[in-house]
Amino acid sequence: MHANCQGEHLAAALQACPEFARGYEVRVYLNYARQEIPQADLDACALFLYQHLTPDWGEFSSQALLARLPTGCPSLCVPNIFFRGYWPLWSGKPGFDHRDVFLDHLLDMGLPRRDILHLYLDTPLSKKYDLDALLTQTIAIEREREAHTPVKYLDLILERYRTERLLYTVNHPGPLLLNHVARGILRELGIRCPHLPPPMLEHYYASFEQPIHPQVAEHYGLAFITPQTEFNIYGRPMSFARYAAAYVDCRLSGLDNFIGYLQVV
Repeated sequence: MHANCQGEHLAAALQACPEFARGYEVRVYLNYARQEIPQADLDACALFLYQHLTPDWGEFSSQALLARLPTGCPSLCVPNIFFRGYWPLWSGKPGFDHRDVFLDHLLDMGLPRRDILHLYLDTPLSKKYDLDALLTQTIAIEREREAHTPVKYLDLILERYRTERLLYTVNHPGPLLLNHVARGILRELGIRCPHLPPPMLEHYYASFEQPIHPQVAEHYGLAFITPQTEFNIYGRPMSFARYAAAYVDCRLSGLDNFIGYLQVV
């Protein structure tokens, strides 16, 4: 399996199906780390599962890897779930973990800590950002990503994301989604597994619930979030306001390892 951090959890879920486990031993190669797949492993491959990577990835692109498979080796493109519906202000800009566009803007203005937090928590976000357009954008992007795989999942997200939390972070789906994807993969392989157990998620994957801004929750109608909701931050409950304060303190301290900072504060 050529995949990101979702891959090893999908592999574990698939191996929990006895019929699949009898036929396959899964080896996961991390695509984002550009982990090399030895040709010997590809030559011995009986099934190649992969998340779609464009030609920009060069030798690690899906096109390049598929060309290296032995003749007749079956392959299946599997989902690479990424959903910003809970975090419309998320930014993938490098240099700091779990960036937030508005918080970064306020910090870059050089405002005092108290003013940054007041503006971030109390400014009407829907007047500053088009939250509906941002939601529409992430849905459109995900629909395009989903088009590469026969295993569909976006309709499930749209059906249930307002009533229950489906992802830990933008690219860390929770047990329901991972189980849904695993079942979809098995179905595509013609394997029936009616009692597939929920994935057992390792500590590092499920130990961080990226907090959701209460205003975002109110605007999108997220029934499971209130201003008092606490999130699991590496084993400690933390409100959204406290998380925002930690973000600001970390940036003001000149640190860029926000994950490490959260593990000790």
